[in-house]
Amino acid sequence: MNISLDTYLVTQSDLSGDRTTLEVVEAAVAGGVDIVQLREKHASARERYELASDVRELTADAGVPLVVNDRLDIAAAVDADGVHLGDDDLPIETAREQLGSDAIVGRSVSTVEAAQAAEEAGADYLGVGAVFATDSKDIDDDEYEIGVERVAAVADAVSIPIVGIGGITASNAADVVAAGADGVAVITEITGADDPTDATRRLADAVTEGRDRR
Repeated sequence: MNISLDTYLVTQSDLSGDRTTLEVVEAAVAGGVDIVQLREKHASARERYELASDVRELTADAGVPLVVNDRLDIAAAVDADGVHLGDDDLPIETAREQLGSDAIVGRSVSTVEAAQAAEEAGADYLGVGAVFATDSKDIDDDEYEIGVERVAAVADAVSIPIVGIGGITASNAADVVAAGADGVAVITEITGADDPTDATRRLADAVTEGRDRR
């Protein structure tokens, strides 16, 4: 997979203040974001499709990959670059069959065993977390605050790229990357920032710092 995962925005409109998701994505793109995941789990299928269509146009013009959280149908309908799957979503193999060999298929994991299984199933990258405490999503106790040590263990166990997710900010992103992550995925660090463009740039600087510390 020849794409950068350094700075990875996960959208969520109810954590975006007065801005729309499209406005947040536009600002993040201006800040150099590397990949965008359309999440928006609270929205209806129709709402997600319409939003995904608008975001797809914006990201395509900017050359930024777009993946859709869990919904293969919406990813296919808007010609997104791929999907990101969790434990309750369709299998990786099914996503690959539906979207094709060139699609980006990501998978959320919290353990070394799950990471190895996802790689074996054909995932292109892994979202590993929640690394730190987060209020952005409901997480089981065994998947909460797994820490940078688990990130390092997963990085050592697989050969595909991994991104740390969960409670990540510009202040701790370098630690996550220094532990072995290829990048960091965030929601509120960008969506809730006073200046999402600047927040994206600061996150990128932290990723570079972490890589230099390896």
